Amino acid sequence: MISTEILAKYPRGDRGFLIPILQEVQELHGYVSPDAVDEISAFTGVSLGEIFGVASFYAAFRFTKPGKHIVKVCRGTACHVRGSSRILEMVERELKVKAGGTTSDGLFSLERIACFGCCALAPVVVVDKEVHGRMSSTRARRLLTQYGGTGGPEEG
Repeated sequence: MISTEILAKYPRGDRGFLIPILQEVQELHGYVSPDAVDEISAFTGVSLGEIFGVASFYAAFRFTKPGKHIVKVCRGTACHVRGSSRILEMVERELKVKAGGTTSDGLFSLERIACFGCCALAPVVVVDKEVHGRMSSTRARRLLTQYGGTGGPEEG
């Protein structure tokens, strides 16, 4: 359910506030649930299809509940050149989830990001909002264990 404090900030029936409402709902809950979409539709008068269309256009919005920790692996040019593809593959193996998914225990969501703009720190992995630079597969594996990941035999 959407917090009444969120909707109280906006005029009922005004389509122009759709994106700010979606942003606040996602900030509060971590995602935009189907129930939230129904409430937003009733409040703004925007159809369900239109809301899903707008929200799915922007990569920032998600429709499924994220894991407790969100792991983002940069795939920008500098990170790619310095081995981020190996890091991403290792994280996928370690967590047993592909980029874009959430682990079955709900502990981690894994995302592949085009670029963080931290090229001097490449390769970069961000966990929640904490930036970790100059990563390797070994360092990334250790990082996962700090957040409750399983961690297996080390590889470089």
